Amino acid sequence: MARQWRLIVDSPADGAHNMAVDEALLTSVLQGISIPVLRLYAWSPPCLSLGYGQRASDADLERIAAFGWQLVRRPTGGRAILHTDELTYSVCLPADHPLVEGDVVQSYRRLSEALLVGLRLLGAQPQAERAAHGGTNGPVCFETPSHYEITVEGRKLIGSAQVRRKEHHGGVLQHGTLPLYDDITRICDALSYHEPEERAAAKTQVSLRACTLQDVLGYRVAWQAAASAIAQGFATTFDLEFTESLLSPEESAHAAHLAAQVYSHESWTFKRQ
Repeated sequence: MARQWRLIVDSPADGAHNMAVDEALLTSVLQGISIPVLRLYAWSPPCLSLGYGQRASDADLERIAAFGWQLVRRPTGGRAILHTDELTYSVCLPADHPLVEGDVVQSYRRLSEALLVGLRLLGAQPQAERAAHGGTNGPVCFETPSHYEITVEGRKLIGSAQVRRKEHHGGVLQHGTLPLYDDITRICDALSYHEPEERAAAKTQVSLRACTLQDVLGYRVAWQAAASAIAQGFATTFDLEFTESLLSPEESAHAAHLAAQVYSHESWTFKRQ
């Protein structure tokens, strides 16, 4: 019998709202109120997200403002991502779910199988392997793949991050980003560098080590087509039956509170300088 999950296909939203909704859904799952959730969403306006423990000084606030972009800090780890022209997925699961048994790397490996299937439905030939190095110390998430993140011919295509919470019954949030098209190196325009030459060198590095889906396929894939393929990848890989869903009134209220009191608040965004 197929496993029952919620599927939420969201309208584009700002960074604080998107992070707040992911956390509100995680709370519902770890309290046992909600079954597992797959959420697919986008960002408007573009937003630089920092990993939970990343220095805020990695972000160039003047340049971000000049571009009309936003800045938010994720509840998950990892390094900076510029969210624009992309599909973002999030998965919220109870801590005892088989997909997230063991450590973070083991759960990355299991969940990556669904992402691989979804990308193959779109015509890509991706891989997810254990990295030899385990990530990067630089500010850019897409500069180097971590364990079982998705690559095509050695270039990173999907970057993911995870947080595990122990309260109540426990729960796991993993979310990640699939850049669909345009310039993958634009993230360097939102980061702090001492000299212009450093920014140019960083852009070259990112272009060699990361890619968009358009780079892989040679044409643009519409957001809805990518979302449908990723959802199908999860359904096929894990024998899921999705119920299309909206946030409950309680989840909406919790998300609004988190967006206002946490993810829009300087004490959170700049908690580590």
